[in-house]
Amino acid sequence: MGIPKINVNFDFTTDTPRFWDNYWDFMNGIGRSAADPDTASPMLKKYQQILWSKELPNGEVMALKAGTGAKYLTWKDFRFGSDSITSSFRYKKNRSLLEQVQSCLPDYRRYMENYVRSSYTIGGEIIFPKRHGGINQTRGCNQLISDRWDRTLECIRKFYNGEESPLYQTLLADKAFFDLFVDFKGYIDFFFLQDCVSKDYTSVEFYIGNEDFNEYPFPQSVDQYTLWIEKTLEFVRLRNERIRKEVEGNYTE
Repeated sequence: MGIPKINVNFDFTTDTPRFWDNYWDFMNGIGRSAADPDTASPMLKKYQQILWSKELPNGEVMALKAGTGAKYLTWKDFRFGSDSITSSFRYKKNRSLLEQVQSCLPDYRRYMENYVRSSYTIGGEIIFPKRHGGINQTRGCNQLISDRWDRTLECIRKFYNGEESPLYQTLLADKAFFDLFVDFKGYIDFFFLQDCVSKDYTSVEFYIGNEDFNEYPFPQSVDQYTLWIEKTLEFVRLRNERIRKEVEGNYTE
């Protein structure tokens, strides 16, 4: 079955109503939007539906249907929501570091806008089962994860190995979802996440720090923060390239 053509460079902030309205008023110029492409971008929903409507590692075909609200995308008894797997940690509790970053860059707004526009392409997005207390919500609220994708993926790796982690109970509640991919490699390959793990799929590549969940999750210096941004953008670029090759190799009108 072919894949309809998509543009991996499409910026989902451009079709999210009012995304850039008053963007730079947040925290005296640190920048943040009140709008969320994960719920408001029509093109993102379309691309998520296109990409993940395919054969699963367990042999079933996930044929996603578009809906609204909590039924953003559905298949069988599953309800899915879109989730950005990038983060720039622009929270009030990180204000001091963010102000340091701002003062060290020649053009902070241009730097951050490039990050936002690049990370809000399909390479920076994924789907998770949608429910109260689900993965999307919990990984952002859990202080040991703090919305970090590398730590989230490490929890998923451990889950497939039957190991405990800060997200174990959350992932267990969605065991039926993870069973669709059979194992960690199946999950990684299905979602084009190969650049997040080692070649043998036995370990996760951490952007900063290591797999110790007791380590402070946020960048602690300007150099560490810009390294995080750099590694995030490189991951998105590589994943977009993987997606582009998949789409072009299976393109259909």
